[in-house]
Amino acid sequence: MITTEAPDLPGTTGHLVPDSLSPGLRLVFVGSAPSTISARAGAYYANPQNKFWRTLHQAGFTPRQYAPQEFPLLLALGIGLTDVAKRHAGADAALPADAWAPDELRTRLSHYRPQRVAFTSKRAASEVLGVATGQLPYGQQPARLEGAEVWILPSTSPLGHNHFQIGPWEELARRL
Repeated sequence: MITTEAPDLPGTTGHLVPDSLSPGLRLVFVGSAPSTISARAGAYYANPQNKFWRTLHQAGFTPRQYAPQEFPLLLALGIGLTDVAKRHAGADAALPADAWAPDELRTRLSHYRPQRVAFTSKRAASEVLGVATGQLPYGQQPARLEGAEVWILPSTSPLGHNHFQIGPWEELARRL
């Protein structure tokens, strides 16, 4: 089941890329906001320079490398996708302060109850957890979010290419 305009969940209208969520997932990846390329494509991590889909496969989450438009197929693997800022597109630094909707994310997570939540950037985690990015190490976090384990992963964005490391991604894949 892919949620697009779930009437029972407040604040799910106007999403640039639809949530890919269902009850009881093993893992939900949470990004900051769709890139402008992803927003145009209506698919997660659609920028060809983004390493997300390649990293999912290399780390062992998926049996093959999926294309961005195949994102709904991850649900069959127990993996969902969403963002903190669903109504704005662009780089984190370019998003207006009101783009971030951590309460809406918490509502979605509370409704769908995934086992684990993995933020694909420190900025996304910071906006939801209320902790400065410099205080957030990569890997599993001590706190839980709406009952789910919390992980923070290095961004696969082309803007963070120099800081990317696959180790935390592989650690989470082993945990699954």
